[in-house]
Amino acid sequence: MEFDEMALDAEDAGPRVTIREVSSSTVDFTIRNSDLAFANSLRRTVLAEVPTLAVDLVEVEANTSVLPDEFIALRLGLIPLNSKNVEDVLYTRDCECEQYCELCSVTLTLHARCTGDEIMKVYARDLVVADSRPNEFVGLPIITDPEGYGSVICKLHKGQEVRMRCVAKKGIAKEHAKWAPTSAVGFEYDPHNKLRHLDYWYEEDPVKEWPRSKNADWEEPPGDAEPFDYDAQPSRFYFDLESVGSLEPDAIVQQGIRVLQQKLALVIGDLTGSEVDGHGVNGHVAADVDGFGGPKSPDLDDGANYDPEQGFTTPYANGGGASAWGGGTTPYGATPYGQNGWS
Repeated sequence: MEFDEMALDAEDAGPRVTIREVSSSTVDFTIRNSDLAFANSLRRTVLAEVPTLAVDLVEVEANTSVLPDEFIALRLGLIPLNSKNVEDVLYTRDCECEQYCELCSVTLTLHARCTGDEIMKVYARDLVVADSRPNEFVGLPIITDPEGYGSVICKLHKGQEVRMRCVAKKGIAKEHAKWAPTSAVGFEYDPHNKLRHLDYWYEEDPVKEWPRSKNADWEEPPGDAEPFDYDAQPSRFYFDLESVGSLEPDAIVQQGIRVLQQKLALVIGDLTGSEVDGHGVNGHVAADVDGFGGPKSPDLDDGANYDPEQGFTTPYANGGGASAWGGGTTPYGATPYGQNGWS
């Protein structure tokens, strides 16, 4: 279903979003009046740079199951955890603690023991979340099955036991796939292939052998006698996003846009030398491109104003390409690239 769009001053300018279908785990929408670079950047950001919460550290106190510790730790890391308002959780690298604390992590405990004769299954529902956490949402295991069990962690026979302490931390899918907020992001443009960005392989008829997607109904097909436009650019893009459950699908898109804005603001701040609150854009100290303290190139002004400073050079600034062993040699003698070149 296409929502009614409000015109801005009778002009159809700027990116426009149309939500075609939405549910608790998926969202299907289109973006038009945009370009391929922005649409693909949004797709990549949503896939890899939206922060979520996942088990990152497992302290095993007891494990007599048939599965090794590493196997169970991997399964615990892949259990989706609620990441609503994950902004309240600090990255471990930004926290002042030594390893983890209640400001940068959420602690979950798992203790299960089989006392019966039948096989006992340990589920995600058996994870107990500690009360000390940044907010009331983060860290809760995502359970979507009708029975309310959640993901299976392991199976236990009579007398077997698992007792573990799990530490969930904030991260992004660029670091590990367990932090991915989506299971898939469908992306398409130009469903009729008017731009000839695809070269279909076919035996007899490409139209019959390559059926059009449902997105083809949203665009006019090209005419048989229509000339090819070499300057045409795609302007309508189709997204179909599926969440793993840690974040709602609309929240994932919003977070992706926010992350993309922050990255662009950082680039602009570095190019212009602007700062926000004295720390640059998003806490990053922007480079001073006007020559007041930023990194300097030794080739600038023929090196007249070049002054090596700690942080911008190696400890061997006056030695050029020297190594810690001096000169251009290694501890095993001269190399072809040293001062005493081979003849």
